[in-house]
Amino acid sequence: LLCLWTHLNLMENQNNVTEFVFMGLWENRQLELLFLVLFLLCYLAVLMGNFIILLTITCSHLIEQPMYYFLCHLSLMDLCYTSTVVPRLIRDLGTARKNISYNNCMTQLFTAHLLAAVEIFILVSMAVDRYVAIVKPLHYMVIMNRRGCNVLIFVAWGVGFWHSVALLLMVLSLPFCGPNQIDHYICDVKPLLKLVCKDIHVVSILVIANSGMVVVVIFLVLVASYTVILYNLRTHSSVGRRKALSTCSSHIMVVVLFFVPCIYTYVLPAGSENKDKEISVFYTVIAPMLNPLIYTLRNMEMKIAMGKVWSKMVHSEFKSIG
Repeated sequence: LLCLWTHLNLMENQNNVTEFVFMGLWENRQLELLFLVLFLLCYLAVLMGNFIILLTITCSHLIEQPMYYFLCHLSLMDLCYTSTVVPRLIRDLGTARKNISYNNCMTQLFTAHLLAAVEIFILVSMAVDRYVAIVKPLHYMVIMNRRGCNVLIFVAWGVGFWHSVALLLMVLSLPFCGPNQIDHYICDVKPLLKLVCKDIHVVSILVIANSGMVVVVIFLVLVASYTVILYNLRTHSSVGRRKALSTCSSHIMVVVLFFVPCIYTYVLPAGSENKDKEISVFYTVIAPMLNPLIYTLRNMEMKIAMGKVWSKMVHSEFKSIG
């Protein structure tokens, strides 16, 4: 990390650009003030919803089950990822000049891609958990023990780290000579490529391979795994089938909500004119806000555990007052 930071400083000295200016989502000032309030409410909903998920799982017996163990990590990633992007977006919506230093821009790029990549592989881990539970139920306790779950989380962080490092080093090697206006509300690799003062065809292919194609492949693997899971549900009882369908449908909704906008954003080349910044709102704000609702409203175990945790907290509060 020290070497990366040193390299970052060296690259800053080689570039004419020392800061970037976001163009934001909209050029209409009144519209920006309206969405400032909307995104603030969305961010509060993300914080509250995911904090409730974390509190419910960690303070109940659900933490012992692999599915909820992964869900706990997913909520933590949603909290961290939105906190990397949304607070600055809210601040920029309230100011006339939306500037960010070169170093802070590179830091946001690295952090956002790290957390997003970890979240993607946590979703893969959740699919693995459901696959083993439904397709190989007799081996479930052996395969999905706590050590196996920890290995999957460790792999998610490892893969996410190397993906982000590769992307960061690639961007750091590029010359930015001006202009410095980013047509986006975050420092992402595609809008940054539009500011590079050299041919970016090779770099664009590398970005698509590093992000776009990887996301597509993982999405297709997830779709295939859930297809196999749904096919194998034929042999289960009606009660077990309903329970499994409820859980899997929640997972599928979250996967589609996160992956489809990501595929749209990262598969198309950097020079193409598309709605990247508008579509990216889905995986930076909307998906983290809806995930807690999807996993609680459609899950009876979560509802019961939530009721027990809250009643326990209220009881202990009255006991301390008395």
